[in-house]
Amino acid sequence: MSLFSVSRFLAVLMKEFIQMRRDRVTFAMMIGVPLMQLVLFGYAINTDPRHLPTLVEMADDGPLSRAVIAAMDSSDYFDFVGTVSSRAEGDRALRDGTASFVVVFPPDFHRDVVRGLHPALLVAADASDPTAAGGAVAALSGIVQTAIDQTLDGPLDFAAGAPAPFSVTVHRHFNAEGETSTYVVPGLLGIILSMTMIMITAVAIVRETERGTMEALIATPVRPLEVMLGKILPYVIVAYVQTLIFLFAAGLLFAIPFVGSGWAFFAAFNLFVLVNLALGFLISTLVRSQMQAMQISFFLILPSVLLSGFMFPFAGMPGWAQALGNAIPATHFLRITRKIMLKGAGLAEIRGDIGALVVIMAIIVLVALRRYRQTLD
Repeated sequence: MSLFSVSRFLAVLMKEFIQMRRDRVTFAMMIGVPLMQLVLFGYAINTDPRHLPTLVEMADDGPLSRAVIAAMDSSDYFDFVGTVSSRAEGDRALRDGTASFVVVFPPDFHRDVVRGLHPALLVAADASDPTAAGGAVAALSGIVQTAIDQTLDGPLDFAAGAPAPFSVTVHRHFNAEGETSTYVVPGLLGIILSMTMIMITAVAIVRETERGTMEALIATPVRPLEVMLGKILPYVIVAYVQTLIFLFAAGLLFAIPFVGSGWAFFAAFNLFVLVNLALGFLISTLVRSQMQAMQISFFLILPSVLLSGFMFPFAGMPGWAQALGNAIPATHFLRITRKIMLKGAGLAEIRGDIGALVVIMAIIVLVALRRYRQTLD
């Protein structure tokens, strides 16, 4: 018998191609994952976000105030979406994510500039994501100088000289030091829970099907909802253990604060865990092997990492990518954890994301129940 036979080699080679053709899930993953990465990294990812929602507190409506707003609005970094009447209202908008910046013009701003009193223009920034806020803050000096050149000319030219006629004070809220870990670590909890809950649930259920033990369960008068709940609830305990360890380590190793409502976090955490476990159950109804379950789980987790705002600023993504991101459960849980842990939010500030998770879970549960088979094919 020869050490190497071309005919035997070709036979094995053809066998593998035949198996690859039959395993459509694996073949689709080999083609789909690179294409998804290409599209997302090429079109959706942008580390220099523009058109950030901005509010203004107009205690002065002079020509210079209007010129500064016009210059900021035309810079592509700031989109003015409304006004606030008090500092508390502006802080609340930053906390619940309605605005990324609040520009505060003090009373008699224009008059004090002309008189040489050098007033201060306050810009309050949501700096929980230092990458998203950094580009806009860096552009402020040039934007302000444009407004000065356009307004303080002619008879007011004397006020435009050195030193600057007014100062711009930036208050960075929720992450004053600009630490990347302060922003990334709270979001990491959502990614960890997604990876483990979805994959563990899908693989565990499919494993029973492969071993034949699912037949005995299906032969019983157990309802689909009872099977789903009985299968996924044990993994809730796993999620609790993971989260407790994570929160303890985040505070100990990275000094991540937890300044918000514990009850709000508890409610959102349980809802998010159930959403991911239901998604894992749905995957188990679509595949026939543990390998396929892992492949589909990975395929779904990849957009959660790239489109949820975990690694890259959500505000920097195009509209179609943000629409896809808003359909991902991790997107809303990341916002919830960051609002609660970093911004001191409560249930009122996270109710929009809670509602989105409820809708997503309802859709997943309905589809999973329809897919669940009472008998084996």
